[in-house]
Amino acid sequence: MFYIEKNDKPNFIERKLKLLKIKDNTIMFPINENLKENQLEKMALKVKRIIEKKSNSKKVVLSKEIGKEEIFINYLNSYGIEIANGEFLFEILVPDIVQDIITKKKLEENKFVISILINDLTDIEFENIKILAKKYKSINIVTNHVEKFKKLEKSLEEDEGIIISITNNKKRSLMKSGIIINIDFPNELINKYNIKEDAIILNVKLKTKIVNKRFNGLTINDYEIDFRDDKKNDKALENKYYLKNLYESQFYKKQRISDIKEKLKLDNVIIKKLILNNGEL
Repeated sequence: MFYIEKNDKPNFIERKLKLLKIKDNTIMFPINENLKENQLEKMALKVKRIIEKKSNSKKVVLSKEIGKEEIFINYLNSYGIEIANGEFLFEILVPDIVQDIITKKKLEENKFVISILINDLTDIEFENIKILAKKYKSINIVTNHVEKFKKLEKSLEEDEGIIISITNNKKRSLMKSGIIINIDFPNELINKYNIKEDAIILNVKLKTKIVNKRFNGLTINDYEIDFRDDKKNDKALENKYYLKNLYESQFYKKQRISDIKEKLKLDNVIIKKLILNNGEL
């Protein structure tokens, strides 16, 4: 795995020729001005070749500065480079984030409805639904694929004794939901539903914005974590990288979810902050 960061002090030749500097498993390049798209494409191609030559893994972690270079990131993606960006870990941490929201907003557990907006049921989402349904009484699944999720509803009730409701009523599904976990509803779809005016929306895979002017709730689009100091490497201590990305980089998406959750507990991973549309929680 490689780290990619800005070369803060490029010499004249490195700056002039846009040369990449490699130190151990860190690739540094001189983004100190607005580079043209073709230059960013060439840099992404150079990164791809370096990684293929020196590593069996195509995974990289981008520094905070490099993470702002959207065009460069798009080219990395097009070349098949896997970027640890915290999104996979975000899904895993959904139950922990819900608990963090409840704690910070001083909500009374089981006195509000949690709704999950989801069309594609993955193993992670299945496990999260079970965890949430065991802990909180009112779990509401909102989906365009009601029949597919009816099987889930029956399975949870028969095997786990867990009762959830499945619905797709755009007028009533979300009107009583205090916390809405949006797994994969795009902006145009979520805005077709009547939403409780003070609801807290957690966008997991897609960033959305509620267009209803009466909505004065919170929309959470991102997060940051913290964990045990003795588990942090030099990159974490430099503060050039987001801890969520560094931590996620050690996992593979085919790992067992239970193993990942166990490691999260052992490393004392906590939610440090939640990023809103217009601030932090």
